[in-house]
Amino acid sequence: MDKNIPRYNVQLYIYDLSRGMARSLSPIMLGKQLGGIWHTAIVAYGDEFFFGGEGISSCSPGGTMLGPPDTVVELGETEVTEEIFMDYLSSLGETTYRGDRYRLFEHNCNTFTNEVAQFLTGRTIPSYITDLPSEVLSTPFGQILRPILDSIHIAPPGGNVINGGRNV
Repeated sequence: MDKNIPRYNVQLYIYDLSRGMARSLSPIMLGKQLGGIWHTAIVAYGDEFFFGGEGISSCSPGGTMLGPPDTVVELGETEVTEEIFMDYLSSLGETTYRGDRYRLFEHNCNTFTNEVAQFLTGRTIPSYITDLPSEVLSTPFGQILRPILDSIHIAPPGGNVINGGRNV
């Protein structure tokens, strides 16, 4: 490893969109315990990056209406420069992560952060986050709610869309 190559810290911000309600209501509604309803974002190069119904967005860390994260996970460091990273995000925002491609269960903020974490650090985000949709859908109540939940596009207010709004 070359000591002259700059390295950048990469973090995963984890938010519980239910603000603790999932923990208390999930046993009653789903018949299983959920720790939360997770929204995640990648923090690198001094900004927070996330994916929602508007596409890929960025803001200052903790700068959405969600406020500060519930948990911060250190994912490690990257040698990817900010310029290369922004080109990568721009490309994703024009293709895979356009706003109109958002799907609450299959293609969401957690799918995005998992892919970006692997690009930057080679690490994935915790499986309790990526496994949440299948856990919910494996229950009878989850199957009943799916048509309603499929129509939801989460886009935390407070971010600046990088690219790929709701293109058709």
